Amino acid sequence: MKIAILGAGNMGLSFSKSFLKYELVKPENLHLITRSEEKISKISSEFPQSQISTFEQVKAIDADLIIIAVKPQDFKKIAENIRFSLQEDQMVLSIMAGIKIEKIKRLLNHALVVRAMPNSPTLLGMGITGYTAAEGISFNRLINIERLLNSTGRSVYLENEELLDGVTALSGSGPAYFYYIVDAMIKAGVEMGIDENLSKLFVKQTMLGAYHLINNSEKNLEELIKDVASKGGTTEAALKTFNQNNFKDILKEGILNAEKRAKELNG
Repeated sequence: MKIAILGAGNMGLSFSKSFLKYELVKPENLHLITRSEEKISKISSEFPQSQISTFEQVKAIDADLIIIAVKPQDFKKIAENIRFSLQEDQMVLSIMAGIKIEKIKRLLNHALVVRAMPNSPTLLGMGITGYTAAEGISFNRLINIERLLNSTGRSVYLENEELLDGVTALSGSGPAYFYYIVDAMIKAGVEMGIDENLSKLFVKQTMLGAYHLINNSEKNLEELIKDVASKGGTTEAALKTFNQNNFKDILKEGILNAEKRAKELNG
């Protein structure tokens, strides 16, 4: 299989590393295309056997699959200015937030489009990706796409494309919400006089342990919270403050606003 990645940024490169790690593509069959000429030497040092080009240099793409990993805001301009035309049997996989399949098909004048939404833990092979496909794409081709996506973590096929904006808001943006909460906890630790590195250790290990408890316990989240929050205790004091300030509602509202923004990106 030959793969070209249009937009060799963080996500494009982390996909490339996963594909190479699991030998889903040979290095010489990987073509990385970047907008920035300055990045070429850095990318070449990481992928010495692969072809690296700028957008301007590409007149034709010899690949079975073209992954579009540019910023959604830039896609229209890029699509209007690319100097190559797609072959009828080439697959396109978009990992851009918000841009719907119909728009990609129209701007590229191409039918075989799969749309996916990964998240940043794909860097470690621990991501989760929701994906959906245009009509008329064979089961075999979808299985090949899923195999590639699974090399970066887990993937979930969605029949309804509309749900992909929710996936973008929930898991695509989700790591940032998690870091935000972790950061607030570390800062609280420092304010209580705990050394910052020690505070980080306590919070990170707590989060890791809590995640494993969610995964391994038969109790639901409400029960797990009750297990920690005894009546009149310290946890209850914290939770009371969160509830008084509608922390859960604020978090939910933020996530719904992320979904709204994903929908706006389609323009």
